[in-house]
Amino acid sequence: MMKEMYLQYISQGETPKEHLDNIEQVCKAGGKWIQLRIKDQDMATYLDTAIKCRNICDQYNAIMIINDNIGVAKAALADGVHLGLQDMDTREARKILGDNFIIGATANTLQDCKKHREDEVDYIGLGPYRHTTTKKKLSPVLGIKGYEEILSKFRIQNIKMPVVAIGGITEQDIIALMQTGISGIAVSGLLTNKENIKEKIKNIKEQIENKFSSK
Repeated sequence: MMKEMYLQYISQGETPKEHLDNIEQVCKAGGKWIQLRIKDQDMATYLDTAIKCRNICDQYNAIMIINDNIGVAKAALADGVHLGLQDMDTREARKILGDNFIIGATANTLQDCKKHREDEVDYIGLGPYRHTTTKKKLSPVLGIKGYEEILSKFRIQNIKMPVVAIGGITEQDIIALMQTGISGIAVSGLLTNKENIKEKIKNIKEQIENKFSSK
């Protein structure tokens, strides 16, 4: 699972169909970790979209994560769920979903990260790196300095947990972010409706994997 976690795509689109079209484009270009993130839709629409997303991910052998909704995640046979700071408690989610589901959780502070470690989530989505328009009610922006401070405390306190950076990340940010000690990045706008997605994904993966291979 860890290798595929290096690069996560969080879906974007004006309609459920646009989300699915963008997901398929990313999968076709080599993306292997997809998070379906749909807001302001009824449960039936979310579930229908999730089932279609499951079919796309199966076709391209990609991991499928559902944002926020554990009911949809379970019904659509997703691989996991990602829970925000205001969503269901991760311990409660684990009881409902079981040990085989991937559970990721959003964090903005070292305290958030410690709680997630205690709750035994599978990975932390730490951010935002910078301001992003894809999310309402944005937590305080971390920047490189914020990641450095939190990850250095991870090392001092011997906290072992995959950390994925998120929030307005560009290709030019990746090398500096990887040097803070994160495990990977999550992007949305960087791969949505863009040309040369295959080349972008290849370049991003190379930058990330070069950092790990140089350790």
